[in-house]
Amino acid sequence: MTAIDSTTAIGKSRTVAVVGTGTMGQGIAQVALVAGHPVRLHDAVPGRAQEAAETIGGRLDRLVEKGRMTPAERDAARGRLLPATDISELADAALVIEAVLEQLTVKQELFTALEKTVADDCLLATNTSSLSVTAVAGALRSPGRFVGLHFFNPAPLLPLVEVVSGHATDEAAAERALATVAAWGKTPVRCADTPGFIVNRIARPFYAEAFAVHEERGADPATIDAVLRECGGFRMGAFELTDLIGQDVNEAVTRSVWDSFFQSPKFTPSLAQRRLVESGRHGRKSGHGWFSYAQGAERPRPQTQPPAAAPTSVVVQGDLGPAEPLVELIERAGITVHRGEGDGCISLPGGAELGLVDGETSFEFDDGIVYFDLALDYEKATRIALSTSESTLRNMPGAVEEAVGLFQALGKDVSLIGDVPGMIVARTVAMLADFAADAVDRGVASGPDIDTAMKLGVNYPAGPLEWGEKLGFQRVRALLDALHERYPTGRYAPSLATARRACADSDEAGGR
Repeated sequence: MTAIDSTTAIGKSRTVAVVGTGTMGQGIAQVALVAGHPVRLHDAVPGRAQEAAETIGGRLDRLVEKGRMTPAERDAARGRLLPATDISELADAALVIEAVLEQLTVKQELFTALEKTVADDCLLATNTSSLSVTAVAGALRSPGRFVGLHFFNPAPLLPLVEVVSGHATDEAAAERALATVAAWGKTPVRCADTPGFIVNRIARPFYAEAFAVHEERGADPATIDAVLRECGGFRMGAFELTDLIGQDVNEAVTRSVWDSFFQSPKFTPSLAQRRLVESGRHGRKSGHGWFSYAQGAERPRPQTQPPAAAPTSVVVQGDLGPAEPLVELIERAGITVHRGEGDGCISLPGGAELGLVDGETSFEFDDGIVYFDLALDYEKATRIALSTSESTLRNMPGAVEEAVGLFQALGKDVSLIGDVPGMIVARTVAMLADFAADAVDRGVASGPDIDTAMKLGVNYPAGPLEWGEKLGFQRVRALLDALHERYPTGRYAPSLATARRACADSDEAGGR
């Protein structure tokens, strides 16, 4: 985690000003207010600041009702909250945070005006999620005191704040912002001014890989979401999460990051999502996205295989790597396990081989190859995805039944998906780990800050670097190499950062 000098935090007696009183602006103002600062609210639309102050007052009432604040604390906070009709009333602010329209010229004009109003020691901050912090500060005569403070919605509840240093940001300004945010009870992470910062940059594969599997007709949205949740351990699947965020919003962020990286294939948007946005199906807010939210509408159920008989014994050939915990689970289920030499697979009585996903496809081999997906924790997982070739389904139907029965005996639901390289969880995790490693090596943020940001910002069950190290970057690289061979667009080409970590793992294993 980022080291923080608490002595540099802005004192509680100093005023914090918030410009822009929409949902995010109100949330940031509430955070600073509850932390003990006098807070001034300003909005370009007359009357909006007063309305926002009344709304925040109502939220403070609810905190009292829930026992999270005393009536005396509420009354004191209300006394510190003052609407400002003109920017000149912000002159005594020690920190000004804007949460206005995501338009560069609008933000630049605002900060140019603020710079003429506030004292030279006032810290200026933008809550932008999509614009360059450097570009917003570009119009200022003193850009060194300018930082990005990217709060996540709802700001009073979510702990993460990305503290972004622009190209001209002074180190002292960044340290002051970090300490102040930490004093407010938030978890700040440091970040360079890169498209998407940490979370919106590294999270792109979580959505993109799910959409890609869907576009290839590998599985339907409900099944992909179920596998990500019940096998991968993610809080929500990509389809339900983007319906919650808003398809228009999520696609706009993806497109912005893609454009900012000069349309790199690593960040290519989804055509299926583009069509969804064009159709006006923006998710929950419009009543329909990937799923319908009309009154009485039933959520589609994931594809789940019917009950099948479990084999009485299996042969585990070699080490199963990340899937080795399955051996104990199989034995615990009363199935006899024989050990043998091999490349790491489970041989079933009918002659089929069950292997952990490796980025290849079943149709490249003879009949009888069945892949199973990566799980965060095979014991806790409640669903497993399997894939095999059409030829195996046709010529060896018993192979799939035995594989299904085996995992059902372990208490898992089983989804049979199409024969797509990397399946669902494995390709998603490999890409997340690769993006995270690349970000570290490019100086975007530290490894611990990236893992913290992804766990707190988007509720990942493990940090992408943490998960990559658990798998081993040799395996991450091999999986990406296999995907790159089958999709030679550059999207899946492993970064140099992943290659370095894979080589380091190899050297360590070899004792060099």
